[in-house]
Amino acid sequence: MELLCQREEAFIRPSPSAGSLGGVAEKSREAMLLCEAAGFDVIIIETVGVGQSETTVAGMVDIFCLLQLPNAGDDLQAIKKGIVEIADLVVINKADIDRNATAVTRAQWRNALHMLRPASPNWSPPVMTASALHKEGIPEFWEAIEKYRSALTPTGEFAAKRQHQALSWMWQLIDFGLRQHFRHHPRVQKNLPALTQSVELGHTTPTAAAYALLNFLKH
Repeated sequence: MELLCQREEAFIRPSPSAGSLGGVAEKSREAMLLCEAAGFDVIIIETVGVGQSETTVAGMVDIFCLLQLPNAGDDLQAIKKGIVEIADLVVINKADIDRNATAVTRAQWRNALHMLRPASPNWSPPVMTASALHKEGIPEFWEAIEKYRSALTPTGEFAAKRQHQALSWMWQLIDFGLRQHFRHHPRVQKNLPALTQSVELGHTTPTAAAYALLNFLKH
């Protein structure tokens, strides 16, 4: 990162998640569009590394790369199935630390991915090794990304994936807008404290309270 930030053709923008779920910031998609409009042809989104909720970032990128460490092999069974299923590419970074541990971790990940049905019949997620410190495996990593695009573009899967993501983004914005409208509705704001307390005390069921608040939007 220290070397990358010195290059004129690179732009790095920290975006704190600020409590937003999914391991990315709330406006990450908008930032990606701005970068594309500015002429950047490769955009990398780095998540905060929060495990299961990282499925959100998979809905905004062309390829989801999962980074692991050589000594994480013993913890493979504790990794939730979801994060493995959405990985298009797995990279064991810092392979120079322990070559034997790297080999074990790579084998375990290959076995884990082999037991799952690939998201695409035209692509099986590879498990690669790399060392960012020693610049090992980086050309092979980029070659795998190009192979992924070449495999999915002719079948239409690449374009279909972006279309699905665009529609999903639209509905997420709608859901967010409706929640904001709901929270700022005058009658909701007036009655929410009393209903919240009533639910906490067990005087009102959550279902009844929710329907009562939603009914305010009809008037």
